[in-house]
Amino acid sequence: MPDNQGHIVTPDQAVTLHGLFVERVKRTPEAIAYRYFDANDNTWLSMTWAQARDQTARWQAALMREGLAVGDRVGIMLRNCPQWVLFDQAALSLGLVVVPLYTEDRQDSVAYIIKDAGVKVLLFENSEQWQELHSVCAEFPCMQRMISLDRIVGHDEVRLLCAEEWLPAHAILVEEREQDALATIMYTSGTTGRPKGVMLSHRSILFDAHAALLTCPVDETDTMLSFLPLSHAFERTVGYYICVMAGVTVAYARSVQLLSEDLKIIRPTILVSVPRIFERIYGAIRAKLEEASPLRRKLFALTVNVGWRRFELEQGRTGWHPSLLLWPLLERLVASKVMARLGGRLRLTLCGGAALQPEISRVFIALGLPILQGYGLTETSPVVCANRLNNNFPSSVGLPLPGVEVRINDQSALLVRGQNVMLGYWNNAEATLAMIDADGWLNSGDIASISESGHITITGHLKEIIVMSNGEKISPADMEHAILRDRLFDLVMVHGEGRPYLVVLAIVNPASWVSFVQEFGVRPDLSESLRHSRLEQQVLQRIAYQIKEFPGYAKVRRVLLLAEPWSIDDGLLTPTLKVKRRSVVERFAKEIDQLYQGH
Repeated sequence: MPDNQGHIVTPDQAVTLHGLFVERVKRTPEAIAYRYFDANDNTWLSMTWAQARDQTARWQAALMREGLAVGDRVGIMLRNCPQWVLFDQAALSLGLVVVPLYTEDRQDSVAYIIKDAGVKVLLFENSEQWQELHSVCAEFPCMQRMISLDRIVGHDEVRLLCAEEWLPAHAILVEEREQDALATIMYTSGTTGRPKGVMLSHRSILFDAHAALLTCPVDETDTMLSFLPLSHAFERTVGYYICVMAGVTVAYARSVQLLSEDLKIIRPTILVSVPRIFERIYGAIRAKLEEASPLRRKLFALTVNVGWRRFELEQGRTGWHPSLLLWPLLERLVASKVMARLGGRLRLTLCGGAALQPEISRVFIALGLPILQGYGLTETSPVVCANRLNNNFPSSVGLPLPGVEVRINDQSALLVRGQNVMLGYWNNAEATLAMIDADGWLNSGDIASISESGHITITGHLKEIIVMSNGEKISPADMEHAILRDRLFDLVMVHGEGRPYLVVLAIVNPASWVSFVQEFGVRPDLSESLRHSRLEQQVLQRIAYQIKEFPGYAKVRRVLLLAEPWSIDDGLLTPTLKVKRRSVVERFAKEIDQLYQGH
């Protein structure tokens, strides 16, 4: 266990999430809490913990004027920025319940959450969001105030104010620490059906953050670059509350599109990420290697092999080998150049939200980037388990956090019990009873195994198991990960529920597709070539190659090739970029039926 506990604010010292913030301010008032980009001045600015406290007091005073009662719900619909934290802390200090909303979510989903939670005050960002809200705000009788960070001109909504006119010029923070209570309702994005409101208490989040810190060495010397949405439980606990608990400086990235630039500017020591980011970087590396000389490709492969052996030696799983003498040279020629693209100072990367392909994690770990994969659910505040720096099995999602119990039931599903488990689903007692049994065990719905060393491996999801008409069962996620090793595809979905065989819906990578079709003398017109029967057979061969390790019955017979990416706006992806399988099947029902005709 890392010796990094002296600087940490413990749950007993904090009592509540706002108490956590107050304790941090007292300990390191002049340290930098947040860095953010000011578009007006085109510069990066800093905010100390003391300044954050003073600004929080203004938000608190403004909320107090609204006459809200303890337990009332307030919503945040902002990109990651200091105001997200300031409003959150102000609301929590008054016993209000915070409901985060995704800025990129669909209009009907936002409207559903606001009405279901009974949000009374909503903080959003700009006129673009207002255009979406304006068309449905008449449906919100519960709403008494809407606040925009930017000034919205030409509106007649009496409930709408800009933050500048809503906030008082000065205020003194009122420090109250109520007993454990509901802190937030976080709506799961859900790949099927309506989102459910997960109720998390101050106690559960504090417990989870502290338990995670017991396994992860971070402190006041660290800087984290935050880019995953704070409306997601992973970023909120790990990229916000843990950083307050340990005194880590958080810099808010301008956008995912500018992430590569921000990495070089901020030069973080910590990154909280999802696999998709590493997949994109890895794809760019592979593209460059394909254009490189054979010597450079061999040098890269050698670097990865030696770097991986070095990692296994550090983990105590292999002995010393003469090839390790090459590492200083390989590190200088190859590894350091890749790490420089990530800022050059990263010493810890926490990856969650989905499985990272073994091939990709191996490359980055071998190049010197410690990637610790973990696992969790919004319903568990969210972290359940994580790898440790000195006990890292990249093929697993690590060991349970201290104080968290896990076991496997007779359906091979992972069960979780601990203080991090949710209070239940908002306004949905039936779903709560289905999720948590009388003994407090939460059924994750994820199929898992636990090794002799205690490491957990997630192998699929009960709800995502495909049962074909012949009774054979397939985990589509595993097959999809395998198929995506081929750079021809940007996104794939395996389908075959109740059908005699499997089919794949695949969104092609435009650049790779053009190169691919030219090999077969076909015009590179995208819409025309995607329907070319001869090319479909070639694509099926490539898919078969990637899934050759799967059982014989897991054979893909047909593929539907698509050019248009799926998105949150069209309802085919969740805000966390997971495929909404049911929605995809409904959208392409006719095309899918055609894939089964004649067979």
